[in-house]
Amino acid sequence: MFLTFEGIDGSGKSTQCKRLAEALSARGLEPVLTREPGGSKGAEEIRALVLEGDPDRWSAETELLLFTAARRDHLERLIAPSVDAGKIVICDRFADSTRMYQGLSRGDLRATVDELHALMIGREPDLTILLDMDPEIGLARAKGRQGHEERFEDMGLELQQKMRAGFLALADEFSDRFVVINGNQSADQVAEEVLAATLKALA
Repeated sequence: MFLTFEGIDGSGKSTQCKRLAEALSARGLEPVLTREPGGSKGAEEIRALVLEGDPDRWSAETELLLFTAARRDHLERLIAPSVDAGKIVICDRFADSTRMYQGLSRGDLRATVDELHALMIGREPDLTILLDMDPEIGLARAKGRQGHEERFEDMGLELQQKMRAGFLALADEFSDRFVVINGNQSADQVAEEVLAATLKALA
């Protein structure tokens, strides 16, 4: 199974990805934990290009091409081989983030995102878990990490608010694979609901 986590910055995706992988491992399953952009050597090199530097370093169009290149390498080298081998791939972000960041929030590029995705990627997750969170709380969490990959966080609260609305709209559009979970709950409660949704999808 190919499972992805989506949500605004600071919504707890990375934490919940790890917790789900641990819970599945404890049940004797074989999860593969990965992230986007990244997950393969080439994709990790592109990650540094798109997540570091000034907010206006790249246009939305250039970002779209960079993210798609990273995703193609990730798909070829890790995601597809792992799923084909019977493993459960847990990915922190995938194409839905590109539909939001470059397709909606930074320009009217959604049709272009979908065309490029169909041409170069051609794969959707089997299950997408959306951690829905108050944008102010999420942004405060994300900025509190004080890391060097904060280019999108530096674009401010308005972007995060647009993103939240956009992700919820995506959950309606792709209701066959999306499960929305309240990310404002405790990490333990979120993890419990994430595991339940995953086990249901695996059944």
